[in-house]
Amino acid sequence: MAKEIIINSTVNETRVAVLENNSLAEIFLERAKNKGIAGNIYKGKVVKVLPGMQSAFIDIGHDRAAFLHVGDLYIEDSESFSLLEDRIADVEDVDIDSNINKIYVPIEDLLQEGQEIMVQVAKEPIGQKGARLTTHVTIPGRYLVLMPSYNHIGVSRKIENEAERDRLKEILINIKPQNMGLIARTVCENSSEEDLKADLAYLLKTWEKISIKSKEPGAPKLLYDELDLLFRTVRDLANDEVRKIVLDGKADYLRIKSFVKEYLSNNQISIELYENDMPIFDYYNIEIEISRLLERRVWLKSGGYIVIDQTEALTVIDVNTGKYVGKRNFDETILKTNIEAAKEIVWQMRLRNLGGIIIVDFIDMEKDDHKEKVLQTLVQEMKKDRAKTSVVNISPLGLFEITRKRVQDSLNKILTEACPYCEGRGVVKSKITICYDILREIKRIAPFFSGKKVLVEAHPDVVDIILNNEKDNIDDIEMIFKLSIEIKPNSTYHIEHYEVIPLEKI
Repeated sequence: MAKEIIINSTVNETRVAVLENNSLAEIFLERAKNKGIAGNIYKGKVVKVLPGMQSAFIDIGHDRAAFLHVGDLYIEDSESFSLLEDRIADVEDVDIDSNINKIYVPIEDLLQEGQEIMVQVAKEPIGQKGARLTTHVTIPGRYLVLMPSYNHIGVSRKIENEAERDRLKEILINIKPQNMGLIARTVCENSSEEDLKADLAYLLKTWEKISIKSKEPGAPKLLYDELDLLFRTVRDLANDEVRKIVLDGKADYLRIKSFVKEYLSNNQISIELYENDMPIFDYYNIEIEISRLLERRVWLKSGGYIVIDQTEALTVIDVNTGKYVGKRNFDETILKTNIEAAKEIVWQMRLRNLGGIIIVDFIDMEKDDHKEKVLQTLVQEMKKDRAKTSVVNISPLGLFEITRKRVQDSLNKILTEACPYCEGRGVVKSKITICYDILREIKRIAPFFSGKKVLVEAHPDVVDIILNNEKDNIDDIEMIFKLSIEIKPNSTYHIEHYEVIPLEKI
């Protein structure tokens, strides 16, 4: 599969688009004001231990304390771990070559308030939640991931050739430092032992610097700053499928050229500087694709469509036939729509960086073999996803339950904020509803202002409804309560905003 990486960078923002066969497959964004901290290593200070939750809050020098669960706490001579596999660089699915003997020790026996501890950010702060931490430190390189406190080896499951897996395991056994662990990343498939040794030497130097800095007094303190998006892109995404990397910034172009020359000398990727007057994302039709990613409805080529709704805890995706009526029978029409939707759903999950629990309501299928075909389509498409993704269940109601590893906010959360008008509800009250709200408000205050004038100001569309449809209602209120009601449009008002103001005299 031919891939291209397109990078648009300014002083305060970097955007990376991955094109697969000229179609947008992934989009990444990093801004200077909210640069990601996943992968960073800190010397933190325990601020609170919560025995009831078997967790602790750790001060790592950010606005919100980070969260450490006992399952993510390294215990010497133990092989218990929770987030370790998820912390492997780009969240690759990994086989750990070990027999895990889980040992459970209460967190209050391991941590005390005020204690200093080395931690790594496993998950970015998401929503109202602080960052999630682990003490199972992993340092990613180009080909390998070094695990300083975990004495085992592993190979990415995305390397499927058994002979190649065995070859890599043998190399890892030969080069592995004593009392440390190594992971072979997907990109190291068919790489030489010399390449892996060079990568390991770089990782060991990095760990040495971290260790020395950790012994210096004071906490919280940043010990290791993960590479910025620009270099992470080249380190993690530049493989044999990538034909070229195109950048529109001269400084970043030179930085990447130097980085590739030093660390990826055997790579044949073309590094190009974009010098056209048209913005780079417009030239590659990426900008319009990004705007479409904010829409709920995604149309399928057949005429069907899917609707994507994100909530706090999960994402719900609904599949509909839409304009597609099929050519043969009803069951075949549904199957074709569902298979097309399955491919688009996985594509959208990658593009929008949807994570956590994802519930898909496909069009009801009567035949079990049709459900199996849709399931296999999902599984096959998910193999293209770098994030750990799986279909965990098909419920009795026919809902497909999917999980996808969440490391940071979705693209929608990064690019948008709650609407200040509807306050995140996604809807506003109808004009007729506001009209009756106003009439009820007038009746509510009318007994206290008999003989006086009441001024009503509202959005022009609401005023039109009151004057055209509710004139008799207004006349009745004026007669019963001896009021004079004046209604004025105000074009600056939001549709839900209105004022009912009693005046001194008629």
